[in-house]
Amino acid sequence: MIRRVKTGIPGMDEILHGGIPERNVVLLSGGPGTGKSIFSQQFLWNGLQMGEPGIYVALEEHPVQVRQNMAQFGWDVRKYEEEGLFAMVDAFTAGIGKSKEYEKYIVHDLTDIREFIDVLRTAVKDIGAKRLVVDSVTTLYINKPAMARSIVMQLKRVLAGLGVTSIFVSQISVGERGFGGPGVEHGVDGIIRLDLDEIDGELKRSLIVWKMRGTSHSMRRHPFDITDKGIIVYPDKILKRKAVIELE
Repeated sequence: MIRRVKTGIPGMDEILHGGIPERNVVLLSGGPGTGKSIFSQQFLWNGLQMGEPGIYVALEEHPVQVRQNMAQFGWDVRKYEEEGLFAMVDAFTAGIGKSKEYEKYIVHDLTDIREFIDVLRTAVKDIGAKRLVVDSVTTLYINKPAMARSIVMQLKRVLAGLGVTSIFVSQISVGERGFGGPGVEHGVDGIIRLDLDEIDGELKRSLIVWKMRGTSHSMRRHPFDITDKGIIVYPDKILKRKAVIELE
């Protein structure tokens, strides 16, 4: 039996037929405003509630901003940081400014993938992490797209070897059909794509599980909402680009 890691996101584990298989690396792909960071932060927070330590790797935002964003949903991670159950990896500031005083795990040179992996490995071992989010993995290869698959594979080998279940946030442009980087989709175990579409003059959010190694899953496109408590997915509805349909 494959052990599953429950996302804890309402409706999501039903779509995944029980959760994400342990040690999987999942690409969470989507355009701007689709809810990628919220989804990944909710995944980590719910893990903490289940006694599973987690790590957030901040590449796009200042760690202080990330903590504030999470707290707006009621996900205050500072207590867990103090207890050694949650860690923030600062891959945003490069240790410039006050970060070097406040942040324990800092990546100084993003062009050095070995340093990046070493910092992650140290943080995972220090807190016994079971869940990890890289937000966003696109930042690591945006200037060298030919390296995208190689970088993802290096990260996957290390993190899966450490027993971690990971979400790699991947940015795509509006209307883009791919998942964010050549060959990246072949290097990961799962792909969840979040979309924001205009339907009848209104923006609607939806997601689809494109693939997930080790488990069956819904093959339908499901609508979801972002509430003040996070994301809610509707497994009993499907979204066609024209309308939302109730399933019997």
